[in-house]
Amino acid sequence: MTPTAPRNGPPRRTVLVGGIGVRSAFGPGLPALLDGALAGRPAFVPVGRFSTAGHRTDLAAVADDAAEPPSLVDQLVAVLAEAGALDGRPDGAPEDLLLALHGDRRAGPVAQEIAERTGLRPRVYTGACVAAATAVADATALIASGRRERVLVAAGYLVEPDTFAVFDAGRALAGDGAVRPFSLGRQGMLLGDAVVAVVLESVPSLRRSRGRNPLARIAGWARTGDAHHVCRPHPEGVGLARAVRIALARAGAAPDAIAYVNANGAGSKLGDLAEAAALRTVFPTGTPPVSSTKSVHGHALEASALLELAVTVGVLQAGSLPVNAGWQHPDPGCPLDLVLDHPRSAAPGLALTLNSAFGGANTALLVAAA
Repeated sequence: MTPTAPRNGPPRRTVLVGGIGVRSAFGPGLPALLDGALAGRPAFVPVGRFSTAGHRTDLAAVADDAAEPPSLVDQLVAVLAEAGALDGRPDGAPEDLLLALHGDRRAGPVAQEIAERTGLRPRVYTGACVAAATAVADATALIASGRRERVLVAAGYLVEPDTFAVFDAGRALAGDGAVRPFSLGRQGMLLGDAVVAVVLESVPSLRRSRGRNPLARIAGWARTGDAHHVCRPHPEGVGLARAVRIALARAGAAPDAIAYVNANGAGSKLGDLAEAAALRTVFPTGTPPVSSTKSVHGHALEASALLELAVTVGVLQAGSLPVNAGWQHPDPGCPLDLVLDHPRSAAPGLALTLNSAFGGANTALLVAAA
């Protein structure tokens, strides 16, 4: 039976992706990111912006190997401009910016400088690896319910020594220098740079923007919590499966409408097993094609979900599915239809992008071609 949209709340309105700006380890722009993802070409290089002496690995997906890291604020302003977020403000009024940042002492000053340089009103999201997807869900709900015509979402993380050391000390980084989602022999994740901005807007808002066409449509969204363990996911992936089902219900779609899954797939042993279990629950007769683009662009923590949303939008435009890089051998616990060796032609339909975080937080975003 096809799920129906929730009955509570005002009538739904279409939510469009009006613009995207990207800076990743592959360089500026969505085309560079998409080319690397489709080819399954990992962007991991030795880190030059700080010392990695004494760590299990010296690799990350960084945009440069300079001794001085790039400015996060400069890059956020650049991607906001690239996405068209600084254009078309109604009567020049200040607009809200839902901004996902790493939850440390630097978040406040970054948000303040963004406000001063752009005139936007940042609202900071720091909910670990689902921060940006949570911001997208909130923005989509605001537009779908008629409370906003346009909402800006941005996220940024640049690999730096503190988080590198923390994840290395927890043995979360892949000692063999490769991210191998859903593969037997996977050893963990690697970090990566990502600075992304997305403009979400209603149909009337986009029509008022001259010369712009929608890039995609946000068809469904959901957030759930497992409350299973502070770090480990629920082994059956119950919260993630529930998020997918809620997103499908909001879209008024059945599971077989999903033609591609951009998985969370960080390359952790327990995380990949839990996600595979969740996907088997939603798709009991066989999953749609699956890949994790973290295998090439790394894990950008609070910015990961927005980078992966950008990739998913690019996939729908390109009609081609990105490779699940790093895969070596089948894991009996991850019986998924993985995209391996070369890109696969994409069938028409919905694309699903998933993210999970410490504390059992899960998000699901359903994206459709515009």
